[in-house]
Amino acid sequence: MKKTTLVIMAAGLGSRYAPGRIKQLEPVGPNGEIIMDYSVYDAARAGFDKIVFIIRKDIKKAFDEMIGDRLAKRFDTDYVFQETDDLPEKYSSLIRPKPWGTAHAVLACRGKVSEPFAVINADDAYGRQTFEKMHEFLVSDSVGGNKLHLAMPGFILSNTLSESGTVTRAVCRTDENSMLSSITETYGIGYREGRLTALTAKGAETTKEIDPAERVSMNMWGCPAEFIDTLKGRFEEFLKVYGSDKDAEFLLPTVIGDMIDKNQADCRLYETDAKWFGMTSAQDRQAAQNALRLEIENGVYPQSLI
Repeated sequence: MKKTTLVIMAAGLGSRYAPGRIKQLEPVGPNGEIIMDYSVYDAARAGFDKIVFIIRKDIKKAFDEMIGDRLAKRFDTDYVFQETDDLPEKYSSLIRPKPWGTAHAVLACRGKVSEPFAVINADDAYGRQTFEKMHEFLVSDSVGGNKLHLAMPGFILSNTLSESGTVTRAVCRTDENSMLSSITETYGIGYREGRLTALTAKGAETTKEIDPAERVSMNMWGCPAEFIDTLKGRFEEFLKVYGSDKDAEFLLPTVIGDMIDKNQADCRLYETDAKWFGMTSAQDRQAAQNALRLEIENGVYPQSLI
């Protein structure tokens, strides 16, 4: 069977989280477990062989103390660093106060990941079913052709909302074969006066109503190793247009959507009814603790993962 890797993006600054604290390392389990503990547990049960953490150099010590050293005793692990100065030579003079986005994070894995992989956010819990579906896809030999084949779990929008504020989600459209036909970053999703609405555009003051049953991406993707190679040229194209924009982000949904539009890739959407919980803001910690308590009571997870 093919080897598979789980890539965990943990380099985000967590700007909406509590100042001075690293949300990816915030304990939420009954014995001090963090969300990554549960993702790694689910991935191991699904059959993933290796874990690659994408972090920043400045959190390496705290990361090792909280989870890295512990997991390295049980799993094949490796690190890559997402740094703002990891740029093509032509753009090396650009100065950026925050990471360049999720696609840039995956690009940092070049040379470290040479097998099919799934990529996830460190501060989101996805559920066992999603890891099983992604692993089944990654080890499948039923795909081929001249374009890259990817997969993603499609969550029900209403199952991915935060109790502490609005969220950004990538709304998905599929064809009759459950293949992704479009993906649209949608901002400011939340309940307003009893209706689920979203901003009409990033930073807009106007809103539109949105269906709570929409299928959305939670930034979990199943990818062939070759996908990383395609990001290098695309990142240069991004910098050519947006390099001077300190708020622009090189995002996985945008890249994948563009590749689908140009018939360079396809992406299968696997529907899931899993309920998301995560750490978008400090107020989400209690909700995450409550969700994990219920999962433990229902036998999904053992009482202790540490």
